[in-house]
Amino acid sequence: MNEDRLAKALTATPLPTELAAELVEDFIKLRQDCATGTLERASPGKFVESFVQALQYLAKGKFESRPNVDNFLNAKVDNEHSIPEGLRICGARLARSIYALRSKRNIVHKNPIDPNRFDLALAHQGAAWIMAELLRNAAAITMEEAGALIELIQAPVGTLVEEIDGTRIVHANTSVKGEILILLHSNFPDRASQAQILDALSARSDSSVKNRLGEMRTAKLIHGDNKKGFRLTQSGYKAALAEIGPHIG
Repeated sequence: MNEDRLAKALTATPLPTELAAELVEDFIKLRQDCATGTLERASPGKFVESFVQALQYLAKGKFESRPNVDNFLNAKVDNEHSIPEGLRICGARLARSIYALRSKRNIVHKNPIDPNRFDLALAHQGAAWIMAELLRNAAAITMEEAGALIELIQAPVGTLVEEIDGTRIVHANTSVKGEILILLHSNFPDRASQAQILDALSARSDSSVKNRLGEMRTAKLIHGDNKKGFRLTQSGYKAALAEIGPHIG
C-alpha cells in the first residue's frame, strides 16, 4: 500500500499534511498487527486518537495535541454539524467501539479462549471503514482515485503468522532473514529463544538460521543470545515493518 499516495488523498478531505500522514501510519500499523497476529500494540487506540484529531480539524479547523477521546466521542461530536454525517455519526460510533476494545478488552491479555485476534480483526475492519469514508468525502480527488484507494484499504489482510501447537509459522515467500524478522515482530516485545526460532523455521537448515541470527546481531537488528533469546532492536523493528509491508497490500 502506497502510504504517500493515501496520505496525499486525505489532505483533500481536507486534513493537514502531518495529521493525514499520522492517520495513514496508524492505520498501516493496525493492518500490520492484524496480519501478524501481534496483540501487544497500542495501534487501535492511536488510530482512534488520530481520527478524533481529524474530526476536530474538520469541525473547527484545528485539533488538540492530546485529545480527550472519550469525552469528544461520547459528548461532543454529535453537535459538530459541519462534519459530514457519515463521519460524525457512523465513523464516530465505530471509533468509540474500537477504543472500547482497546481500553476495556486491552487486545493484550490472553485467555484459554483468546478473544484478542477477533477483537483485533474487528478493530482493523472498523478502521478500514473509517479510512474509506474519509476518502469518500475527499472532494478534491477524482472518483476513480478514491475508488482505487478504497479498494486497497478494504482488501482482506492475509495471515502472515499462524500458531499451531505452540509453534509460530510464517506464511511469507521471503528469505531466512525476512522470516526471522516477521517472526520476531509477531513476538515483540518479548524474546524468542533460539530453539523457538529453529522450530518455527524447521523447513530451513539449522545452520542457515543460526548464520542469519549471527549476521542480524552483528548488524544490530536483533539483541540477545542463544541463552536469553532474541528480540528486535529499533532498527530491527523498522526492518521487520519493511519486510511485512509488501505482504499485506
